[in-house]
Amino acid sequence: MTKPPDVGMSRFDLRRVDLNLLVSLHYLLQECQVTAAAERMSVSQPSMSASLARLRRLLDDPLMVRAGRRLVLTPYAEGLRDQVAAVLREIEFTLSTRPVFDPTSESRQFVIAATDYITLVLLKDLVSDLSMSMNIHLEVQPVMASHLDDLRNNRIDMIITPREVMGEVTDLLSATLFRDRFVGVASAQNDAIEGLTTQRFSQLPYIAYRSDGKRSNVDGQFDLLGVSRNVQMTTENFVVVPHIVTGSNFIAMVHERLWRFMPSSLNLKLFESPVALRPVTQAVYWHPRRMDDPAHRWLRERIVRMSRAQP
Repeated sequence: MTKPPDVGMSRFDLRRVDLNLLVSLHYLLQECQVTAAAERMSVSQPSMSASLARLRRLLDDPLMVRAGRRLVLTPYAEGLRDQVAAVLREIEFTLSTRPVFDPTSESRQFVIAATDYITLVLLKDLVSDLSMSMNIHLEVQPVMASHLDDLRNNRIDMIITPREVMGEVTDLLSATLFRDRFVGVASAQNDAIEGLTTQRFSQLPYIAYRSDGKRSNVDGQFDLLGVSRNVQMTTENFVVVPHIVTGSNFIAMVHERLWRFMPSSLNLKLFESPVALRPVTQAVYWHPRRMDDPAHRWLRERIVRMSRAQP
């Protein structure tokens, strides 16, 4: 089979051709009349005449010649008519057809930056659902400051984090998932939290959370409110905190949704913060380049739908 020439290697260079001329050529070949072709393209008759002149020079053929009182196509133009129409149909189809994603038959791997708390309360059920009938693999990485650059440079697909932590980012897209509030957690045998005051709260042994060297949202709020803590342990895992608290005299602040996932065997009890705390708004972030990626959109929509279905 003869290999077709590369673009620009034929007798004229397509790179120097205004491809709008192809549309003009199509209507001229269909109508065989400059005025009618101009009307169909919604351009002026002089503009279409100029296009015809350019096409004649480009193709080295008159394309239309007078036969008595009317114009007729040249043999070369006759041969082009159906081909040009077919090319335009193909271009229109190619540009208007969006790719689709079938999760039941296609494989895809996604990298998501999320905390262990989000992995447990949201992504766990998602992965279980996907594993039943789909070949979709999720790689979940702990949220790091470097993930913003990773998202911008196409190294990860999404970040799930509170809007209050992310702050203003104008170059990323996002969707809100859910709001969650902070509650205190203590061992069921810990009577020190009864009638808890701010002063007493500040004296009790406290487990703090840090992520990538930064304080947690709740500790940031305590600092702004002037509430000190007797920090005796710091961890980078939300989920282990209730397990450390059980059977001890530690207290900690956790997300309420995380509390709902804790087994009753941990024998814990909740308490309200001694000061009013703002809830956090969990959101998923992605780069605009992924907006119309059908697989990415499919997963985003699934995450949003599952997050909002939870109580």
